[in-house]
Amino acid sequence: MTDLRIDASVPGLDEQTADLAEAAEAAGFDGIWAPELDFDAFLPLPVVAEHTSDIELGTRIATAFARSPMVLALQGWDLQRYSDGRFVLGLGTQVKGHNERRFSVDFEWKRPGPRLREMVESIKHIWDVFDGEADELDYDGEFYQFSLLPEAFNPGPLDSGPPEIWVAGVNEYNLKMAGGTADGLCMHAFNTPEYTEEVIEPTVRAGAEQMNRPFEEVTLSASPFVITGDESRREARREEVRARIAFYGSTRTYHDVLELHGWEDVGMELHELSKEDKWGEMHGLVTDEMVEAFAIEAPPAELGDEIRETYGGVADRVQLEFDPSEPFWEEVVAAL
Repeated sequence: MTDLRIDASVPGLDEQTADLAEAAEAAGFDGIWAPELDFDAFLPLPVVAEHTSDIELGTRIATAFARSPMVLALQGWDLQRYSDGRFVLGLGTQVKGHNERRFSVDFEWKRPGPRLREMVESIKHIWDVFDGEADELDYDGEFYQFSLLPEAFNPGPLDSGPPEIWVAGVNEYNLKMAGGTADGLCMHAFNTPEYTEEVIEPTVRAGAEQMNRPFEEVTLSASPFVITGDESRREARREEVRARIAFYGSTRTYHDVLELHGWEDVGMELHELSKEDKWGEMHGLVTDEMVEAFAIEAPPAELGDEIRETYGGVADRVQLEFDPSEPFWEEVVAAL
């Protein structure tokens, strides 16, 4: 599997969003994804759709539990229509603290995985009703129930059919659910090729086999840290990556990745420092060996080969942090 699709990300909605979308398509990227950071993941996408013609677009990821499945179903349907069938709905649970303290929504702490599965199932059922594949709205789950859709609120079928749904996953349940229920998996940036090969791929495959579906139907999308540019830019970027590894490594939800490499003790130290609000001290615990494991590093002329070598056997797509002001991206995408 060396024919990787290469994706870019859009950093929010501003006066440069249209230019970035056009530049990404011109450079040869296959998709543009909007994360949910300090902006709503859906808002940049109509602008991306308006200023491109072929490139795929989607949320990677939208925070699931802060929204109703019906709201997500309608947003996804509208964007699928407006983009002529190029939209992908990417969903993730986020962690407990953000759900409860940032969004003020119930996390279902013991069962977020089953709740996300029901969200995917119920959205697909709603889309079947929109598309005429199901006669009536009738989803009755543990977390979500839908039984009312008057004709005036049914947008009707699309020529393109419904979008795909991808989910973010790190733990075993969500990885299996991605294989069995969703159309794709959004791998976290806090990930290594070893964890992908030894844990993610076989677990997603097991989930697909459990539901009697071909594993090849599930898209695996990686989003590794990338260190490239000239020497001074790589040095600065290396320290940025070190800080991000420290940030994510302080969250116990992601410690399975550290454990595989024997760095679980570092993860617990990072967690304790975060609780003491000592963020400035955390990056010092992240060694060069850890940066090398988590990041792909190469000068621009060699980056395409390095990405293919690292993820070509275990992923279908790789998302890169595209900056149109850096002139080497066309060369990198062409190499891939």
